[in-house]
Amino acid sequence: MEECISVFDMLKIGVGPSSSHTLGPWRAAERFLGELKNEAILDQISRVKVDLYGSLSLTGKGHATDLSVMLGLSGQDPEYIPVENIAGIIKTIEDTNEINLADEYKIPFYFLQDIVFNKEFLPFHANGLKFTAYKNDGSEYESTFYSIGGGFVVKEERENAKKKEVIKCAFPFPVQNAVELLNYTISENKSISEIVYENEKSMRSEAEIHSELMRIWNTMLECMYIGCHSEGILPGGLHVRRRAFDMHQNLIGLSNYTDPQSWLEEIRKTEVKFRQILKWVSCFALAVNEVNASLGRVVTAPTNGSAGVIPAVLMYYMVIENHNAGEKEIKQFLMVAGEIGSIFKKGSTISAAMGGCQAEIGVSSSMAAAALCELMGGTPAQVLMAAEIAMEHHLGLTCDPIGGLVQIPCIERNTMGAIKAINAAELALETDSKNAKVPLDKVINTMWETAKDMNSKYKETSEGGLAIAVNMADC
Repeated sequence: MEECISVFDMLKIGVGPSSSHTLGPWRAAERFLGELKNEAILDQISRVKVDLYGSLSLTGKGHATDLSVMLGLSGQDPEYIPVENIAGIIKTIEDTNEINLADEYKIPFYFLQDIVFNKEFLPFHANGLKFTAYKNDGSEYESTFYSIGGGFVVKEERENAKKKEVIKCAFPFPVQNAVELLNYTISENKSISEIVYENEKSMRSEAEIHSELMRIWNTMLECMYIGCHSEGILPGGLHVRRRAFDMHQNLIGLSNYTDPQSWLEEIRKTEVKFRQILKWVSCFALAVNEVNASLGRVVTAPTNGSAGVIPAVLMYYMVIENHNAGEKEIKQFLMVAGEIGSIFKKGSTISAAMGGCQAEIGVSSSMAAAALCELMGGTPAQVLMAAEIAMEHHLGLTCDPIGGLVQIPCIERNTMGAIKAINAAELALETDSKNAKVPLDKVINTMWETAKDMNSKYKETSEGGLAIAVNMADC
């Protein structure tokens, strides 16, 4: 069945370090609480146990899966929780052996016993987790969820399928693949962002679309700003030193600014040479993913592990390519990026546990390349070509995080994905789309076939590649 996926499904505000291993389990815990409330049994619960399976178990500690589950069960919202409160909430649970279920009822909770890491994989998806609630009368209530990437959570029976179908039918231009999207742009004589905007208007007011897109961008901008002004060692045990701070200091010089927007204006005044451009783009991407690695607030784009690519490329456009760029260009960029991401999700996967890092950095680079290409004046066909070029050169990219942490090689990979996105957009702009040999839909299908053939050691399990070649002791 076709899915209707909004831009706001693909670009979600949350907490790092992982969309599938942190945000997804957090949302699953929230949904589990919703089920308990719907069953009118929340006040009858004496204990809750959480079983993590497959990739959620194998790299769960490094991705803070256990912490996110506790925060979700506590009734906290990842989009709005003050990140400075997270450590205190977790410490209270650990010190008191109690959890404030749904922020309403305190029950015993021994996190070392009540969160169980099971290495076996559930058949439906690599990221499975089961919640078991024990009632006062001795009976149990169980519910199993799957975190399928990008913060999306489903149940095997897909209870929300009918809801998605209803929303899809509201779209004047429902899109399942790149060919359909291109055909709409031709028949309607519209750009890709204009097609997306018409679809979004079927669900939200223009004021709400504007407000939410700008909230997403401001979160991205603030994240880059925080990352560029934070120094020290990242948590997790790898002793990774933040690099965005030093790189930024060398680039920005003695500029004066007081907030993210004035900072952006000052960057526009800096020297523009090829090396400086490479460094600025890399600095923006590093900054975001260092914040992500510190359980900071980021925008899932389309995942947390790849959250730095899209803001870095959009920032590049605003501070290097077009100093007059503002809200119009920001919204245009985000709408195109979101639409390309949704096509990948429908035709393949955005979960590294299912497809390796090609599903995260590859997809984010493709999204950014397409969005940049439209802003630079590309035709819809060239925009899709830019997306294809970016993914073509990420095919087969593995996910092998050292220590299960979203740090090495993940942080640097965002810089590479951003640079490739810019290059892909430029190549597409210099190419007659009639001469394209590889359609985007073919690359998406190839990515999915590659994902299915990829050894599970290279799918976010930390059982192969760099994850075993370099261990914690080496760091």
